[in-house]
Amino acid sequence: MSAGQPLEPPAGEPLPDEPPSASDGPRFGLGTQVLLGMIVGSVLGALLGERAEVLQPLGDLFIRLLVLVAIPLVFFNLLAGLTALADVRTFGRLAGKIMSYYVLTDLVAISLGLGAMALLRPGVGMPLTESVDAAVGEVPSMVDVLLGMIPTNAVGAFVEGNVVQVVVLAVLLGVATLLLGGPARERLARVFDDLAELLRRLVDLVLLVAPLGIGALMAVTVGRYGAQLLGPMARFLVGVWGAQLVVFLAYMVLLRTFTDRRPLRFLTETGPLWATTAATTSSLASLSVGLEMAEKLGLPRKIYTFTLPLGAQLNKDGTAVMLGAVLLFTAQAAGVSFAPAAFLSILLVGLLLSEGSGGIPGGGFVIALIYVQAFNLPIEIAAIVGGIYRLVDMGNTTVNIMGDMVGTILVTRSEEGRA
Repeated sequence: MSAGQPLEPPAGEPLPDEPPSASDGPRFGLGTQVLLGMIVGSVLGALLGERAEVLQPLGDLFIRLLVLVAIPLVFFNLLAGLTALADVRTFGRLAGKIMSYYVLTDLVAISLGLGAMALLRPGVGMPLTESVDAAVGEVPSMVDVLLGMIPTNAVGAFVEGNVVQVVVLAVLLGVATLLLGGPARERLARVFDDLAELLRRLVDLVLLVAPLGIGALMAVTVGRYGAQLLGPMARFLVGVWGAQLVVFLAYMVLLRTFTDRRPLRFLTETGPLWATTAATTSSLASLSVGLEMAEKLGLPRKIYTFTLPLGAQLNKDGTAVMLGAVLLFTAQAAGVSFAPAAFLSILLVGLLLSEGSGGIPGGGFVIALIYVQAFNLPIEIAAIVGGIYRLVDMGNTTVNIMGDMVGTILVTRSEEGRA
């Protein structure tokens, strides 16, 4: 309150007290903490060697918490997204178009993630095979996969942790809620939205221990296997970003070919949105900015209010790239080769999981661990990616939201043709 120093207090008082909360300050946010945790863990592992194994329970605890939250998070996020749609007539006319686009681009994105890892092979040579048993990599037939997607017991799907069945159940309940209509639908939609928000807050709590958990995992891993992990992780990151760049270029080609919008002008006009996606790494957090940008672009409100919220829940091209990359990276590190016949199952499971991932920072990482676990691969290897996940997630979120915007513009163009 000193009158003679008017310029000092604003800069001097809040900053020392705020950073320890870690969630507000840009220099001490979750992503920075995770990176620091990875670095500290790597140093500890290098210093302690095999003695770093004592930290394994901390890493295991973090993984258990993530998997615990993942199943209900997927379920209620999907329900909240589906029941937020405008009406059945709008759904009937537009859903086919936008969902075809979302599914097709997600499948292409997963394939690109797999292809990037097949080309760069970052997991090959990592000596992480001792915990893998002989059954790893066996994938059921396509008929078994399709039948296995349908739960015979709704409660059993949750008890068994069968993510694919939970996703199918959520979609069926979401459509049934839309058909229900009236006050009952509104009440259910509010409940689903509240529960989804509750679970997102629960994930926020779990992610508070992410630096500690990932640091512990890195310490144990480096203690066992040494600094040879650094090269593979750099190749992994380059592979993911390269595949996401291909997806981005494909978006620009679609814009240029099927609409009258110029890619460079589109990127300039929507610049604030991409700054938001990179800063927040959250599809849901970026949604409000996306709606504002759609309004400024002159897109019809009846379309973008449907496609953008739905895309924030279901369209995850950037995440799909990462899922394919993490799966094959883990398989390479574990010394597992998938048969060509398994490719269809990998695409199908990856599609369902990417569309069920929560639009929150780190939500895709939760899904990646489940994806790896679904094919009986060692989850501990995939968890190593958590050390650089903030860097991966910046690309994930930006590509996710860009896919929503481009899809909205394409659907708008097709609706103009109908009129």
